[in-house]
Amino acid sequence: MTVSDATRITYHYEKWRALAAGILEAAASIFLLLIAVRWYDAGAYAKALVAGGGSVGSLLGPWLVLRVENAGWPVSKATARLAAIGAISFLMMAVVPVLPVFVLGSIVSLTTISAAIPLMTQIYQENYPERERGKLFSRTMMLRIGTTALFSDLAGRLLSGHISRSRYLLVIFAVASGFGAFCLSRCPSRPLSDSGGTHPFHAFRFLREDRIFRQTIISWMFLGFATLMMAPLRVEYLANPRYGVRVHGNVLTAGMVALITGVIPNVARLTLNPVWGRLFDRMNFFVLRITLNFGFMLGILSFFTTGNLTGLVVGAILFGVSNAGADVAWSLWVTKFAPPQRVADYMSVHIFFTGVRGVVAPLVAFCLVSRLQPQLLGWISVGLIVIACLFLVPEIKFGKTARSAAAALVEEAPESN
Repeated sequence: MTVSDATRITYHYEKWRALAAGILEAAASIFLLLIAVRWYDAGAYAKALVAGGGSVGSLLGPWLVLRVENAGWPVSKATARLAAIGAISFLMMAVVPVLPVFVLGSIVSLTTISAAIPLMTQIYQENYPERERGKLFSRTMMLRIGTTALFSDLAGRLLSGHISRSRYLLVIFAVASGFGAFCLSRCPSRPLSDSGGTHPFHAFRFLREDRIFRQTIISWMFLGFATLMMAPLRVEYLANPRYGVRVHGNVLTAGMVALITGVIPNVARLTLNPVWGRLFDRMNFFVLRITLNFGFMLGILSFFTTGNLTGLVVGAILFGVSNAGADVAWSLWVTKFAPPQRVADYMSVHIFFTGVRGVVAPLVAFCLVSRLQPQLLGWISVGLIVIACLFLVPEIKFGKTARSAAAALVEEAPESN
């Protein structure tokens, strides 16, 4: 199969899979937590586990990459199997509607999504040409974002005044995950090249050997902790009556919560995603990342500190605009820095630390919000993002040359376990 054939087939099935991924994104970012708050009246720890459930998959990323590598599985087959497990988990949550099963099922289903990310990045590396990778990825991401926005609106309407209908949503999530498994199974891919590693953390040597990679990971820890701390609080802030968020004197319905946290930001994402995709292909990566960081800062301040509907809407728009660029930057940045055959390894390290902050940040957020006002947490998160930017400023000069310099040096380094 030629590169052009692989590109065409991958792009075709990724367009279809984007529809399923959009539904599952709505589940992960809005509806699982909304169900936990409104249907199960879950406590702080249960809500934190649901909000951070996908981060477990990120923690498993290095182990999974090594497992797939040693098994010799084609990458797309491994990702398809993960999606099938997710479908089964969603079905179990619908069939057995009790809180422990819901929390465990949320963790497992979201884990299968995040654990597959390093493998998906390897597929993009192999099948999408470097000069068009951001553009092709952003096109399928547009379908995903549009689906998320539309589904968020429809599902929010379904649940407004009828939260017991959430079981129907879980069945829809199961179908989406199953369809995603089918699409993934059709994408061309090869087994991962043998890295010589014998334990799941062998890829962490790149942190020692590649300074630019190390600095970027440190910066992302500060940024990611801030955004992952505040993201689930958007739903909590609007859905929990204790914070007094009202429109025309009324507590927000499930439909209004979905509109502000799902529809509005995803319409903004949809509008700006192709722009960010082209900028990713052409712009200095570190300048791009710092620009996105400022967007997140302004969005957090507007959403949590203004105390009115206009601030909520402006914050939602800024969150969507910044997320449009973050979609591309977070998913593809290692393809700019890692040796081509080591992209999955670099990405596994990246999502491992995403998992660390993704597990810890929601726990910290839901514990602190019971003692501190969301407005104060918003300012704390802004401070963390400023620190993240400071780590990136010295690296701007490497923004377009890192792969040819630092990553090449890593490729020449001897393998070590």
